[in-house]
Amino acid sequence: MDMSPPNEITQQLIAWSNGDAAALERLIPAVYQELRRMAEHYFRRERAGHTLQPTALVHEAYLKLIDQRGVEWQNRAHFFAVAAQIMRRILVDHARAKHREKRGGHGLTLSLNEAAGYTLDRAAELVALDDALQILKDQDARKCRVVEMRYFGGLTVEETAHVLDIAPNTVMRDWNLAKAWLYQQLNRTESGEGQDGA
Repeated sequence: MDMSPPNEITQQLIAWSNGDAAALERLIPAVYQELRRMAEHYFRRERAGHTLQPTALVHEAYLKLIDQRGVEWQNRAHFFAVAAQIMRRILVDHARAKHREKRGGHGLTLSLNEAAGYTLDRAAELVALDDALQILKDQDARKCRVVEMRYFGGLTVEETAHVLDIAPNTVMRDWNLAKAWLYQQLNRTESGEGQDGA
């Protein structure tokens, strides 16, 4: 996350938190490219032609970020950690809508272009991952945050360590343990076993 000096973004975030509307104007160009990088990191794992493109994800996430009321931004890392959470929510909501469509539900209506560009299998996988992450969050919230920041936000080990105020080795250990736990949980769910935790 080295697009703008960290202190500059932190100063603008604090000023914005304190009611300085002009700080938000200065913040937009400073964070846009980093949000775009986070979105592109996620979409690199997706097939070409996905209907929810990085630019749309960034715009929707940005709108939700600037609509945050009462958040006292601590620093740039805090902002991007919240951005990762918001991107996860957007992606999962999109996947849940596709999953409801598959099951004949009357959830959100998607356009023909959206329906053609997002596979139902991928939607089901993302929904299952989100469900497993909710279970993990109840058992070990830090490991869930590590997965969220690394997988959905594309943060590096060092960036994640900075946000969580832990050592990079701890991030790697949490990341590896969480991936193994999620693998077991997703396979258990797929095979029809119960969803209680490991």
